[in-house]
Amino acid sequence: MSSQPHIVLPWVVRRTRLPLLSLRCVDCRSESATTGGGRFRVNANGKLLDVWLLVRCVSCDRTSKLTVHERKPASSFDPAELHGYYVNDPQLVACTLLDPLLAHRSRFNLDWTGAWRLDTPSAWLDEAWPVRVEVAFDDPVPVRPERLIAHGLGLSRNEVLRRIKCDVGLRRRTSAGFTFTVLAGD
Repeated sequence: MSSQPHIVLPWVVRRTRLPLLSLRCVDCRSESATTGGGRFRVNANGKLLDVWLLVRCVSCDRTSKLTVHERKPASSFDPAELHGYYVNDPQLVACTLLDPLLAHRSRFNLDWTGAWRLDTPSAWLDEAWPVRVEVAFDDPVPVRPERLIAHGLGLSRNEVLRRIKCDVGLRRRTSAGFTFTVLAGD
């Protein structure tokens, strides 16, 4: 048996919806909030603008604001970006929500449960071993490679640890692309 992989398969992790926010509601003390369809609120005070991302509590439906820009001169905004805030551009909502600086500043975490899917090729040849798989991420979805590989191959996590050689730690969360090699089973 050759030590070089016979096949290289591409896997892609894609976002299916925006993740929930782990953010405590001031009314009901629930821990989950959502951006729903994604809306911004822009408020002008003279020549200064405030921009907020609106989030809604999943339990009580209360709307809260996450500060995106505070007291920023209107002339300092890129016109396309400012237009995106006014029309609630979905790409801008996603980009803003996935910004780690906003999460740190607003003290929330993202809950990715059920918000992503793994796209794998349907062709899988059992007789060609070893197989190399390249995993790419369309969005920064934090997953443990061990769980992602178990899900994608239909193996137990113990078998993943036994049959997989990976270029990243299998038990550490990552949202960056990685590759792994699947070795033949017993």
